[in-house]
Amino acid sequence: MGVGLHRPGVVGALLPAVLGVLTFLPLGLLGNPSEGGEPAGSALLQRVKRGWVWNQFFVLEEYTGLEPLYIGKLHSDMDKGDGSIKYILTGEGAGSTFTIDDSTGDIHAIQRLDREVKSQYVLRAQARNRLTDRPLEPESEFIVKIQDINDNEPRFLDGPYRATVPEMSKIGTSVIQLTATDADDPTYGNSARVVYSILDGQPYFSVDAKTGVVRVSLADMDRETREDYTVVIQAKDMGGQLGGLAGTTTVNITLSDINDNPPMFDQRLYQMSVPESAPVGSVVGRIWAKDKDIGVNAEMRYSIIDGDGRDTFDISTDPTNLFGIITVKKSLNFEEKPSYTLKVEGANTHLDAGLRHRGPFTDVTIVHVSVEDVDEPPLFDAPAYYVELKEDAEVGTVVKNVSARDPDAANNTVRYSIERSSDPEKYFYIEITSGSLMTVRSLDREENSWHNITVLAMEMNNPTQISSVSVAVRVLDVNDNPPSLTDYLEMSVCEQTKAGMVIQTVTAVDPDEPRGGQHFSYSLAPEAVNNPNFTLRDNQDNTASILTRRGGWSKHDQSVFYLPIVISDGEQPVKSSTSLLTIYVCSCNHEGYIMSCSAEAYSLPASISRGALIAILACIFVLLVMILLMLSLRTHRKKPYLCDEEENVHENIVRYDDEGGGEEDTEAFDIAAMWNPREAHHHHPSKLRQDMLPEIESLSRYVPQACYCVILFIFFHILQFSNCFNGKEWPNEFKEVE
Repeated sequence: MGVGLHRPGVVGALLPAVLGVLTFLPLGLLGNPSEGGEPAGSALLQRVKRGWVWNQFFVLEEYTGLEPLYIGKLHSDMDKGDGSIKYILTGEGAGSTFTIDDSTGDIHAIQRLDREVKSQYVLRAQARNRLTDRPLEPESEFIVKIQDINDNEPRFLDGPYRATVPEMSKIGTSVIQLTATDADDPTYGNSARVVYSILDGQPYFSVDAKTGVVRVSLADMDRETREDYTVVIQAKDMGGQLGGLAGTTTVNITLSDINDNPPMFDQRLYQMSVPESAPVGSVVGRIWAKDKDIGVNAEMRYSIIDGDGRDTFDISTDPTNLFGIITVKKSLNFEEKPSYTLKVEGANTHLDAGLRHRGPFTDVTIVHVSVEDVDEPPLFDAPAYYVELKEDAEVGTVVKNVSARDPDAANNTVRYSIERSSDPEKYFYIEITSGSLMTVRSLDREENSWHNITVLAMEMNNPTQISSVSVAVRVLDVNDNPPSLTDYLEMSVCEQTKAGMVIQTVTAVDPDEPRGGQHFSYSLAPEAVNNPNFTLRDNQDNTASILTRRGGWSKHDQSVFYLPIVISDGEQPVKSSTSLLTIYVCSCNHEGYIMSCSAEAYSLPASISRGALIAILACIFVLLVMILLMLSLRTHRKKPYLCDEEENVHENIVRYDDEGGGEEDTEAFDIAAMWNPREAHHHHPSKLRQDMLPEIESLSRYVPQACYCVILFIFFHILQFSNCFNGKEWPNEFKEVE
C-alpha cells in the first residue's frame, strides 16, 4: 500500500512537490535496501502487512485561485481501482478546510490558508470497505504544514513613541530603542528579517539598522534654541531588499533642560520706596534674576552682600523660588535716614558639576530704597511709666511728669489728656501743656491699691495724630486703720468650768499691710482689768486667749457677761480699737457639749433625740384625745338629748323682713317647738307663712363646744413645749390661733 502526491499547476512549489512525492510513495515502490542486498521485489513481499507510510504535506499559504487547491493523493495497496475502497478524512479542518475524494483519495483545500492564523493541521485517514464499512487498515495520522510567504509588513506595536534626552548630549547618546515585529515565519527565508532606517529627523538623530536604537547624531543641541524634534523610523523586512514590506512609526523627542545658562537681572539698578511707618516685615519690592533654564535649574537664592541697608532690610525667595522679596527688618525713620542702598546677589541653587566651566552662575544688582516721610503721632520718652505714691498724699500732689514730642521735622506742639475710661472715678488730672500728672482726690490703698492711667498725647496741628502711654500708680500703705475683732465676739462658758481654763482664742484683722507684717497686742480695757470673772493672755503670735478667773458658774445667777478687749497694731502711728466680747453661761454635759444657754429652758437628757421626743408627744396627744372622747360618750349616755339642742333652743334667732301680721304671727310658729326642738322639724309646711322664710342660725350643733376647746388647748401647749425644747419661737400663726 502506498501514497502518491500530485501538484499540477503549482510551479513555485515544484521542489516541495517532488519531495512530497518521494515522501508519500509506498515504500514498496521506492524500495527498501536491506543489509543482505535482497532485491526490491522480496522487500515488497515482506511488507504486505504495512500498507500506510505517512509523513507531511507542505502547502503554500494565501492561495488565491478559483479552484480548490490540490494538496495530494492518498492511495492504498489494497485499492484495485474498482471503487470498493472508500477513503475517510478526519481531524483539524476536515470537511471545512480540507476535503477528500472518497474514491480516488485526492485531498483539496477549500478555504484560504494563512500561516499566521494556523501554521499546521493534524489530520487522520483510513481506508474502509465501501460495502461493509469495515476498516481495511488501522487509522493513521499525518500533518499538513502551511508554508510562509512574505505577506506581513513589520509593525511597531507601541508607537508612536515619546523620548527625552538631555540637551548638550554627546554624539552617540542613546535616546530610545524601537522594536518592530513581523508576523511572517522567521525560520523560513527573509520574510521576517527586519532592517531599520530613519526617514525624517536627520542630522539630529540616527537609528541602528539592526537593533533599532535611536541615537544623538549632532552635538551641543540646545533646548533654549529648539526643544522638540519629530523623528520618523522605518522597519523593512526581506533584509531591506527590494520588494520587502515596510512599516513606519514616529518618535517625538524632547530635549530636557540642564543648568547651562547663568541668571541675569533684568535691571542693573532698582528704585524702590517705603513709608517710614511701614511695620517690620512689610514688603518693599521684588527683584528677578531671569534664567533661560526651567524648573529646578532656574531656581534662585538671593542675598544682600553689601550696602548701608544690610541691617535694616532683608531679602528672601518667594514660594516659586524665582523672585527675591525685599522686606523691612527694622523700624524706619525718615528724620534719621531717608535712603538706603543694597547690593543684591542672585545665584542658582542647583548646579551641574560638568558645566561649571560655563559659570559663574550668579549675577549682582543694586537696589536703592527711599524712605518716605509720614506724619507720625507724638512719641513719649518712655514706653511706660511706673510710680509709687503713699495713700496719705495730699490732693494736688504731682505724681509724674510725662513728656512726648513730635518726631517729624515740623515738631508740632503736643497736648496731653487722660483717657477717662482708665480713670472713671477721676482721681487724677494732667496739665494739658506740661504733662504733669497730679491727684485731685484722696487715695485709699484699702479701696484701690493700683491705678492704671492711660495718658494721651495729641499733635495740636493734626488732632488725628494721637499716641498713648500707660502710667501705673501703686498706692503705698499707711497705717491708718486700727485692728479689730471680726469673729469670736460671742462665746460661752460651761457651768462646770474651773478657774484658769481657756474658753476661747481670738484673732484680730487689720486692712493695712505693713512691710514687716502684722504685729498685734491684746489687753483688757481699763474698766475690766480687775474684774473677778475673766482675764486675757496675749500669746505673742497675733492671737489672745480668754481665761476664767473663777469657777462655780450658774446661769440662774447670771447668764451673760461682757468683756471689753483693746487691740493695738505695731506700726507708727499706733492704731487701736476696743471690741466687746459677750460671754454666755451654758449648761453642758459631762463631755463639754452645750445643752442650754437659757435660764428658763427645760433640761432633758442628751440621749433623747428630737424624733423620739416628737413620737412621745404624739402618743400623749393621742391618749388625751381618747380620754376626752370616752368622757364625752359617758356624758351623752346620761342625758337623753344633746345639750346643744335642749339647752340652747332658746338661743335660736328668728329673722324675717315683714311687718307684724297679728294672728298670722302666732300661727306661723308653734310654741311647742320652743320646748321640744325635735318636733319642730315635723310641722306641716302648710301651717307656715308663705310670705316669709325664717332663717334659724344655730350657735351649736351635735358636738359640745367645750370638747373642741379642750382638745385644741392641749394640742397647742404640746407644740409650744416641743418648740421650747428645740430652741424655737412660737410661730405667729399659732399665736393668732391661740
